[in-house]
Amino acid sequence: MTRRTALCVCLLLALSGCSEGEKKTADLSRRPLYERLGGAKAIARVVDDFVANVVADPKLRQTHKEHFEKGDVAALKKKLIDQIGEATGGPQKYTGKNMKDAHRGLAISRDDFDALVGDLRKALDANQVSPANRDELLGLLGKMRDDIVEEPAPKTTSDLPFPTRYLFTRSAQLRVVIGRG
Repeated sequence: MTRRTALCVCLLLALSGCSEGEKKTADLSRRPLYERLGGAKAIARVVDDFVANVVADPKLRQTHKEHFEKGDVAALKKKLIDQIGEATGGPQKYTGKNMKDAHRGLAISRDDFDALVGDLRKALDANQVSPANRDELLGLLGKMRDDIVEEPAPKTTSDLPFPTRYLFTRSAQLRVVIGRG
């Protein structure tokens, strides 16, 4: 075998190895979010941390915190795990009420919802969920906002209470103060 042939063979082997690495990376990103989050055990850890964050959150009204500390907290956690599992492509099936019926009459405001999203984000970060996976999950769950929040969303910035204006981020619809009178 000549040097030139040996060099070509080595180059071809190296290139085929590079394409295999790209294929593995692409395969990982095509896996369901459920698997990328770590499956049932990892989601259960996130839910445990989320519930603890909610109970400790000074921004939430006590009436809302009680839902996470009293009553059947184990059943609540199971519903949350099932809901996240189903939404992310896992085998779980959420069998609870739809979000509108489940939250009707609880007077959940935009601020309450945003605080809960912040508590979930904190739990995801504490469990080393990558920013891309975290934002994908928050985006999926953020779609429930209109069914959970009972106060109407402002139509324009002029409909917001003066002097504060709000900007809702696309992925998690978090409220961010961007200006004052």
